[in-house]
Amino acid sequence: MTQSVRERCMTSDDNSPTVRAHILVSGRVQGVGYRAFAARAAGIRPVVGGVRNLDDGRVELDVEGPKSMVEALVEELKIGPPASRVTEVSVRWMSATAAWHDFQIWYGPVR
Repeated sequence: MTQSVRERCMTSDDNSPTVRAHILVSGRVQGVGYRAFAARAAGIRPVVGGVRNLDDGRVELDVEGPKSMVEALVEELKIGPPASRVTEVSVRWMSATAAWHDFQIWYGPVR
């Protein structure tokens, strides 16, 4: 039986602690496939959470997983897809909550 993403987060060979990161990405990041890019980048790592567009033009991610994997994701988010132009990536580190079981693209208003 295959492990869920959440199970992989908890049993990762990575010895770094499980953390939560609230990430805000600024620049030309809407209408350029940035959410799909972020979801693909997250999908190859043992992380959970989601990504959404904000009304102010930024993209927001809430991510949990091994700190080293979240840090690697942040580095990839700084590059973005070819049509984007990332000007800033801010990260607020927090304690993990185990609130998610996978990584999703969230649509609609911020909850």
